Amino acid sequence: MAFLSNLAIHISKNPQIFPNFNYHPSNSIVVSQNFPICGHGFQSLRLGVADRSLRELSAIGSPSQAEAFADSTVLSDVPVLTSAEAIERLQTKRESWKGKQQFLAMYSSIFGGIITDPSAMVIPMDDHIIHRGHGVFDTAAIFDGHLYELDQHLDRFLKSASMAKIKIPFDRESIRRILIQTVAVSKCTKGSLRYWLSAGPGDFQLSPSGCHEPSLYAIVIHDESPFVRKGVKVITSSISIKPPQFATMKSVNYLPNVLSKMEAEENGGFAAIWLDMDGFIAEGPNMNVAFVTVEKELLMPHFDKILSGCTAKRVLTLAEKLVKEGKLRGIRVGDVSVEEGKKAIEMMLIGSGVLVRPVVQWDEQVIGDGKEGPVAQALLQLIQDDMKSGPPSVRVPRFGRLNLEVGRKL
Repeated sequence: MAFLSNLAIHISKNPQIFPNFNYHPSNSIVVSQNFPICGHGFQSLRLGVADRSLRELSAIGSPSQAEAFADSTVLSDVPVLTSAEAIERLQTKRESWKGKQQFLAMYSSIFGGIITDPSAMVIPMDDHIIHRGHGVFDTAAIFDGHLYELDQHLDRFLKSASMAKIKIPFDRESIRRILIQTVAVSKCTKGSLRYWLSAGPGDFQLSPSGCHEPSLYAIVIHDESPFVRKGVKVITSSISIKPPQFATMKSVNYLPNVLSKMEAEENGGFAAIWLDMDGFIAEGPNMNVAFVTVEKELLMPHFDKILSGCTAKRVLTLAEKLVKEGKLRGIRVGDVSVEEGKKAIEMMLIGSGVLVRPVVQWDEQVIGDGKEGPVAQALLQLIQDDMKSGPPSVRVPRFGRLNLEVGRKL
């Protein structure tokens, strides 16, 4: 009780530590940033103060320390915004975030429709995809106004949702129709379509039992960046690979992938290569890996412990042409040791974001002659041709067979 009495005296001497509610001319309520948080000890958090390090904002153990801290701070106000003001600020922020990619259209089952204003492409904070990572996603490339391998990616998407125990809010054909129409509204001819299934919004609990319903999101990204043929360096990742249960599921839990990619960049590489629990070559952070052996055999790790790459599987099919032409002697999927991989005459990364990217160095080992190999170059050309003029099974027009009018109600 002595602490409470001392605290009361401290507060009476320092009325400025209470939140200061004032009205701005715009009738927005503002709250003082110098607001104490009571818990174990007396803590103070100041937002947006550039002249104090995070270390200085640690717990303050006594009223005298709190008083000294409060006296040393510069008071400023955090506005409480109306919905209109928040949207206006989102639009202003978006205008200052211009990059290589443009976000042309987004579908949200929360909205029940498609939006084209990037500042409105938001999802609820209580959606479990955000604070619990309970969601899955997939991507399909857009090339020449067509979705490439949409059905193959959609099948994997729904399989991932089943593995993550997420019920789908619509049947497969309805989801497919929504995705095609979102691309149609965007009028995108080159870029990508990303889409997510989530346990949905509802609360901040661990279990999804309080979620109202699953949510579906999709966004169309315009990107004119060319696919690069230049060879890259990779390293062996020190970040632990996901166990097969999660590695074979395309979920939003990508922190290991992010850290692996960052590790590569910090060491002058493009990507980091994971090894599986048995020491065999597994995959990259968001791409598969393949090799050409001294015997001219295309070799790729099998997919039982890693993500089943749609692009990688398509490459295996297209590579049969190179076998017929005598540029390859065979194609094999199986365990690949590090020794076998580093002795290969060619190495390549395969994925929807890079298509086929030659690797010329792995750690300190130069691959082959250190130049981009002919098989990697040939496979890249084959898959680019496939994106331009492949069969209907891999090329879906953005209007599909549905002949939907842009803007038609979903």
